[in-house]
Parts: sequence; structure tokens; C-alpha cells
Amino acid sequence: MSRLANVFTFGGIDERPSRLRRLMGMSLGLIYLFYPVSEVIDGTVSGARAVWWMGALAVFVVVYLAVVLGPRDFDHHPRWMFPLIGVVTTMAAVFPLIFRSPSWLTLSVYMVVVYAMGLPPRRALLGIAAMAGLVLAEGKVIGADDGTVWALVLQIITLGVLFVSVRNTRVLVVQLRQAQSEVARLAATEERLRIARDLHDLLGHSLSLIVLKSELARRLGEQGSPKAAGEVADIESVARQALAEVREAVSEYRRRRLSEEIDGARSALGAAGVALTVRTRGTPLPEDLDGLFAWAVREATTNVVRHSGATRCEIDVSYGEEGAVLEIADNGGGAYEPGNGLTGLGERVRAAGGSLEVEAGKHGFGVRVAVPPPLDRTPEMIADRLGQ
Repeated sequence: MSRLANVFTFGGIDERPSRLRRLMGMSLGLIYLFYPVSEVIDGTVSGARAVWWMGALAVFVVVYLAVVLGPRDFDHHPRWMFPLIGVVTTMAAVFPLIFRSPSWLTLSVYMVVVYAMGLPPRRALLGIAAMAGLVLAEGKVIGADDGTVWALVLQIITLGVLFVSVRNTRVLVVQLRQAQSEVARLAATEERLRIARDLHDLLGHSLSLIVLKSELARRLGEQGSPKAAGEVADIESVARQALAEVREAVSEYRRRRLSEEIDGARSALGAAGVALTVRTRGTPLPEDLDGLFAWAVREATTNVVRHSGATRCEIDVSYGEEGAVLEIADNGGGAYEPGNGLTGLGERVRAAGGSLEVEAGKHGFGVRVAVPPPLDRTPEMIADRLGQ
């Protein structure tokens, strides 16, 4: 029976199995029904008694499948589910006494699974304990072999604890995903509020000033005053300043930071089974080089995850009087096909006055970005070079 129990435990444990997969999994567990069926097959039970025997077994199977294939929301069971659990429990308790055969005691195994997966943990444990006690009592009443009864009790307790643990794990997984979704939603909401506040702070005063000066310029223009031209010039100046502030704010939102990209690379590579080692030397990078190296880390690690088949990756960043250097290397197969990502990165590096080297071979894939001095290039200078 222990081998059959091992087969049974694999039924329907997937987190969100389809109805067909759950049916297939639970059908494997129905192998416990071999014990009462075998008595009909070998002729121990025959005639009208065999008909009643198989009919009762068929009814139990139908009700049991209705329970296990029902909705799997652990916290909100439909009302009709609990009466079905009561019916199948009654059958599992009464049939061994009606048919006076130890083979019917195996129905208790199915009830353990129903309790563990369908009831709160405390009630499930009480149900499991009650079913174990019921098997002991009914085994004595119908004269079952003590060894068989205790083996069945052991399986009931073992399977009960196992399925309660599985159920608790699944509940925790569901709660964790809900919490992650809520955190992501709150983070997105907070970011939208921050952007809205920033834009309001940037544009509120400027637009209000533009409206006031426009009204003043209109009145002065109607009066033919030469001061109207000065007000129009002020409006133009305020508008240009507001436009510059908005562009600066948007570029700040879109700016990639090296530390953030390294954290993202560590997460992505770790999920792909690649161990990441990071080494940094020198003083902190200027903002423009920090953003450039962030782009390089993202593009290079994307290639490592998708193409190289590596198990190790190293990121080395150095910055000093001799310039700034970023080196990324792995021990993969070195699969490399020039694409838009590295092509765009090369354009950014050349715009910053640096050089990009890409190596691919049997010893791995490597990217080296070097930016020589002077390093005080402004973002406007880099933007102008990109536009050329």
C-alpha cells in the first residue's frame, strides 16, 4: 500500500492545474479502489451483493470526483461543497460497516486528502485524527488484521500531514503573489503621484505667469503701449525656461543608473544560473558616464542571458585619472550576433569620446568600454554628437 500512496500523492499538486490535469492526477489516486474491486474480481463477493458492492463504490467515486474537481479557492468555497464533503465522509465511514470488509477502509485515504486540501489547517488536522481513529475502531468491529489497520493509519497520518503542508505552501504562494502585485501597484501609484507633483511644481508657476503676462500684453497691445513687446519677450523667456525644466525632468526619469542596472543584472543572471562578480575601483563616476556604463551593463548582460550559456560573469568598473573603463566578461560559448542593442551602445560610447570592444570566442563573451580623459563631457555635448 505504501507504493500506491506514493503514486497517489502526485495527484493535483500543481499550483493551478487545469481540470483535465486534476482529473488525471486524482484518477491515479483511485488505484486504492483496487482493494474492494479485487474481491469482486476474485469471486469473494458475487451475485446481488457484488452489484450493490460495485454500485456503492461507483457512487463514492462520483461524489469524490465532484469534490476534488470543484473550485479550488481555499478561502471561498461554494456553499454546495460542504454538503458534498459531508456525503462522501458518511460513505467512507458507513460502507466498511455495511459491507463488513477491511478493503473498504481504504476509502478513508481519500477523505484525508479532501480534508487537507479543502479545510482550514486546524479543521483538517481534526478530520485526519478523526479518520485515523475511525479506521482503528471499524477495523476492530469488522475483524480486520491489526497489521493492515495500523499500516493504513500510518498512511492516513503521513498523507494528511503531507497534504496539509502542500496546501499551506500553496496558500502562502498565492498570498505572496497578491502581496507582490499590491506592492507593485502601490509603487506605480506613488511614482505617478511623484511625477504629477514634479510637473505641477515645474509648470504651475510658469504657466500661471505666462497667463498673467499674456493678459497684460493683450491689454497693453489694445492701448498701443510699447511695453507690450517687452511683456511678449518675457512670455517667450518664461516658456523657454519651462520647456528646459520639463526636458531636464524627463531626462532624469529616463536616466539609467549603474548601481540599479548592476542590481538588475544580478537578479537576471541569478535566475539564469549565472554567478555574478562585481569589482569597482576609483572614485564615483560622473552622471553622464554612470548612465553610459548602465546602458553597457544592460546590453552585455542581456547577451549573456540569451546567448552565451555561461555559468560565471564578471563586471569590472574602474575610474581615475587615466579614464573610465568597464569590462564585462563571461565563460560561455561566446555566441554573438551584432544587433541593435550593441550597435546603439557603440554609438553612445563614440558620442562620449570612448571606444567599444566586443570579443566572442570559445573562452567566452566580453565587452570593454573605455572612455579616456578628459571626462568632463556634458550631456549636451554627447547629445550633439549623437545627433550628428
